[in-house]
Amino acid sequence: MASRNGVLRGSRPSSLSNFKSSSSSKSKPPVRRSSSIAGGAARDASDVPGRVRVAVRLRPKNAEERVADADYADCVELQPELKRLKLRKNNWDTDTYEFDEVLTESASQKRVYEVVAKPVVESVLDGYNGTVLAYGQTGTGKTYTLGQLGEEDVSDRGIMVRSMEDILAEISPETDSVCVSYLQLYMETIQDLLNPANDNIPIVEDPRTGEVSLPGATVVEIRNQHSFMELLQLGEANRFAANTKLNTESSRSHAILMVQMKRSVRVGEPSSSEDEDHSQSVKNCNPPVVRKGKLVVVDLAGSERIHKSGSEGHTLEEAKAINLSLTALGKCINALAENSPHVPIRDSKLTRLLRDSFGGTARTSLIITIGPSPRHRGETTSTILFGQRAMKVENMLKIKEEFDYKSLSRRLEVQLDKLIAEGERRQKVFDDEVKRISLEAQNHVSEMERKFAIELEKERSKCQMDYLESIKKLEEKWIMNQQKQHKNGFDSGFHDREEPDVPLSDELSKVKEQLQNEILLRKVAEEKANNLNSQLGQLTSSEGGGNTEILRLHKVLEDEVYEKNKLQDEVTSLQSQLLQLIFEADQMRRYIDRLESENGISRVRSLMSPSRHSQQKDRENGYRSSFNSLFEQVGLHRILSMLESQDASVRIHAVKIVANLAAEEANQERIVAAGGLTSLLMLLRSYEDETVRRVAAGAIANLAMNEANQELIVVEGGIGLLSVTADDAEDPQTLRMVAGAIANLCGNDKLQIRLQSEGGIRALLGMVRCRHPDVLSQIARGIANFAKCESRAATQGTKTGKSLLIEDGALPWIVQNANNEASPIRRHIELALCHLAQHEVNVREMIAGGALWELVRISRDCSREDIRSLARRTLTSSPTFLAELRRLRIEV
Repeated sequence: MASRNGVLRGSRPSSLSNFKSSSSSKSKPPVRRSSSIAGGAARDASDVPGRVRVAVRLRPKNAEERVADADYADCVELQPELKRLKLRKNNWDTDTYEFDEVLTESASQKRVYEVVAKPVVESVLDGYNGTVLAYGQTGTGKTYTLGQLGEEDVSDRGIMVRSMEDILAEISPETDSVCVSYLQLYMETIQDLLNPANDNIPIVEDPRTGEVSLPGATVVEIRNQHSFMELLQLGEANRFAANTKLNTESSRSHAILMVQMKRSVRVGEPSSSEDEDHSQSVKNCNPPVVRKGKLVVVDLAGSERIHKSGSEGHTLEEAKAINLSLTALGKCINALAENSPHVPIRDSKLTRLLRDSFGGTARTSLIITIGPSPRHRGETTSTILFGQRAMKVENMLKIKEEFDYKSLSRRLEVQLDKLIAEGERRQKVFDDEVKRISLEAQNHVSEMERKFAIELEKERSKCQMDYLESIKKLEEKWIMNQQKQHKNGFDSGFHDREEPDVPLSDELSKVKEQLQNEILLRKVAEEKANNLNSQLGQLTSSEGGGNTEILRLHKVLEDEVYEKNKLQDEVTSLQSQLLQLIFEADQMRRYIDRLESENGISRVRSLMSPSRHSQQKDRENGYRSSFNSLFEQVGLHRILSMLESQDASVRIHAVKIVANLAAEEANQERIVAAGGLTSLLMLLRSYEDETVRRVAAGAIANLAMNEANQELIVVEGGIGLLSVTADDAEDPQTLRMVAGAIANLCGNDKLQIRLQSEGGIRALLGMVRCRHPDVLSQIARGIANFAKCESRAATQGTKTGKSLLIEDGALPWIVQNANNEASPIRRHIELALCHLAQHEVNVREMIAGGALWELVRISRDCSREDIRSLARRTLTSSPTFLAELRRLRIEV
């Protein structure tokens, strides 16, 4: 008995699942061939542009056929490179057929779409009608080829989903529209799959154009791919299906997807720019062209023989209706192929719906699906002959487009209003800007003249006063030194005392000479400034002066101010040097006088040489000092006390030193014993400086490598502090340090409960927002450590409940990143999956979350042998996994 089956067509557990396991599981995706395929289609259709293109697709063997036909050879042999198919009539005789494309059992869904449907979709976008049909025996993969949704694996998407993706990618939502209807032809009645109450839709033919329409069907406008997927799911839920011997989910109706598109194309419209002559642009603007295209995708119900399908009762009546409609379609195609004067279009509603597809104006592609089993050689032969006859049908392609003058008129009116308003606005803005710039320039010039005159006078007075004061002080000191020498009566040792004065006198002479040069330079600068002021006045009073000259004068004034400041700095530097030389000279004289009073300048040299030696030795020791010697000299307690310094730079250097010390295992015990861990946690709690938090988190991560320190970190509230830091921080390096610390704690069996209860796992998962590879690697390592500890506890019998990771929602992220491109992340996640799967209580949720497929992939394709073995051992040791694998017919 037929029934409305709510199961999605893409999830049928019949032989169609072999497409996924054999062709799309881990095979390399085909190279994109849109251009080459289109070229091939053009070559094939060069003589007959509208000929129906036919492709044949071979379904892989299902589990039943692999057992039943083990001793028999396949009845089909494909030669895809020659686009040929050989059909064995018996062991010694074969027939050869040629098609437009021959697709093997390993052909991907993407390749099937590009070969069969993409040329048709491109024609629809250009304004033609297009049709894509699938014909074949029940269970050979028609619905998989056309209607597979690909919710779990996007590579499984069928022609319907991929066609809508290309259409939505090409249209403009502002000017174009796409409308969809989804119907089924069941027992010679047309029913609406989007509105099941509408179950008897009439067919209306336009007597003038001959086009077929369904005025009672539900039409939905599509704006995005998500709404289209929801529409397909609704339609598939309402489609009739039944269980037969050939297919556990056999279609009992013909599914028809109609996509109507309106697309605006502006041919030859010139590009516009702000400086372009708008009147010339409007004059050359061509009216927009509206192109209307209709795409019809038909999933025909499978032809079947009653004694093979085992149909009875209502299912038998359905099979008769299906075979009658397919027979009527075959008669129409035979009549068109033989150029018969009469084509029996009205024998069936199916042929009336496909009137434009065979012998009409649409571009049509047909894909015939066959199976390899020799038991169904008769059905395979019938399907192949159907495709051969369809290749002889020729259509007259016709584009549907019209000029949209009303839209052009409205667009030009709007553009004209915008141009007028924009012109008025720009003119007003230009006038206001000219006035503002002129006023600002006048005010600025006046203000700069006033300020420059004031500052120049101040600088002149200040420099003169400073110079006179310096000379006066220098002369006074010189006179005092001379008087002091004569007063002490060192006439006999005059030459000995004169010796150190010579360099000082020379230095003073040089300083005086430099001061004189600076004064001359300042006078020259003042003269230049006066000249510039006079030139500026002339330019301001003259009517020919412009903004460019004013700007240039402003630049010159700024340069002069800069030179003035530079000269002032040099004068100040020379004055400080002069005072320093005077001070050193006084110190040296007092020192020489004191030593000479104790008999001899030689003693001066003997006393000065150890000082120089000591200074040189200190410098050498400073160069040789290393980090460890600094640590030993200063002391750990002193370094830790610097963590509380008010000076930010001192605090940052101190925490860096502690972090570097904590990287060595020998220092960790000393740091913890001295209270370093408490200080680091305090920094993590109180300071908002990102550098301090990052380095403190890194130091805690280093200390967390020691098991004894891990428990101490937890006791002092470290998990909560790390969790808060993980929520607040945005810097990837800070998050990497925090994730590393939590990952180290995850490896301790005793801390599992506290990590979960204090938010450590949630904080670890929250940091995935960063998406930085280093942060994700630490997160994956922490999850792997946690899962390993849980697995060990479950094996020892100390843990019985569900995994804490699954309770905190880590499973979706684990499954999503199980095949991550980064090998460290992938390796940790693969280990985590294997450890989680070893506890039977987690198995059902892992199956529901998609982890089973990842475990199967790991058992086959993982680069590490130990992980592959662990995955296989996990799958084979779990009764629940084994039952699910048997149900899906997957071998490990």
